[in-house]
Amino acid sequence: MYLLDANTYIQAKNLHYQMSFCPAYWSWLDQQYALSSLVSISTVYDELADGDDELSEWVKDRQAHFLPVSDDATQEKFAEIAQFVDDMPVKKPEFVAEFLAKADPWLIAVAAVNGGTVVTHETPVPDNSAKVKIPNVCEAFDVPYITTFQLLNRLEAQFVLG
Repeated sequence: MYLLDANTYIQAKNLHYQMSFCPAYWSWLDQQYALSSLVSISTVYDELADGDDELSEWVKDRQAHFLPVSDDATQEKFAEIAQFVDDMPVKKPEFVAEFLAKADPWLIAVAAVNGGTVVTHETPVPDNSAKVKIPNVCEAFDVPYITTFQLLNRLEAQFVLG
């Protein structure tokens, strides 16, 4: 199972797979959800649905694509992740608070509990960086992560003109 970070939706909408010229990408997401190949989580839904654009409207029509994070195993893993992030040396408190306030730690927790892979456009930062990034926390919890482009290759996506 692949779990999509909010930035994969946002960058797709803003850049490479804009809804106006690449509707096949968005249909492909629906298809992959139906095949149980990919999902996201309710906290990503909340971030995306809060907008006022075509992406927020698209997301609101697909609430079932977003898993809840309320189960006990996810809650326990989130607590472990939050403690780990809070204990990270050299991280600025405002970056720790920002990371923990978003969907990112929940995404990692759900992936860890379900044996999933996080799909994100974030890249790791050096250990001495003040920022907290998904790939660094994924590595600490043995959760694999990839980019959208790697996902498209792995699932052999093809957007062919008819």
